[in-house]
Amino acid sequence: MASEGKKRSMEKCKVSNLYNLEETIAKDLLASVTYPWEALSKINDYILEIGKNLDPNKYDKVGDDVWIAKTAKVMPTAYIHGPAIIGENAEIRHCAFIRGKAIVGNDVVVGNSVELKNVILFNKVQVPHYNYVGDSILGYKAHMGAGSITSNVKSDKKLVIIKDGKEQIETGIKKVGAMIGDKVEVGCNTVLNPGTIVGRNSNIYPLSSVRGVVPEKSIYKNQNEIVDKT
Repeated sequence: MASEGKKRSMEKCKVSNLYNLEETIAKDLLASVTYPWEALSKINDYILEIGKNLDPNKYDKVGDDVWIAKTAKVMPTAYIHGPAIIGENAEIRHCAFIRGKAIVGNDVVVGNSVELKNVILFNKVQVPHYNYVGDSILGYKAHMGAGSITSNVKSDKKLVIIKDGKEQIETGIKKVGAMIGDKVEVGCNTVLNPGTIVGRNSNIYPLSSVRGVVPEKSIYKNQNEIVDKT
């Protein structure tokens, strides 16, 4: 029974069960791995690889290894460090801070004072108000409420382990934020602790401290109360 439980746990965390890969320019990267955190160390090189082949009629290369779609709106007070790709019709608002290794999809909103680092944001993601998103992957139409953040390093600085009840998956990585599935809603001022996985179409209550694996189509009220959506 233990091995069967572990198998089910791992299934929840697979790229194929979290994301619609047709909604990201990082499709090939994510298709090459089993679990999404395995792609984190490859984001830098992937951007450099595909950036040089982006259509110059659609993208401008700005500075060192930064490609910005011509239809994107970038406020003059925003800062973007390469390597980075900013997709079509994306909106990068006042004082956004993109520290590099960032793939920002089409129609994404990166809001006021939001900080990004080593991330993949699928199309139509919204991180609009005072969010920190680091070493994380946010699926199609995922939304983070104001002040919600991903915590990407454990306080003891040990390697991150994905936990689902008694089952564990060792990542072998020190920095892992949150892997958020498609159409997830994260409530305001929530902290997603290192190695958090949130399944598709789930909702996280505001002011939550989330860790471990949240199943798809769930409502997370607290660590001891996760209910199915009806």
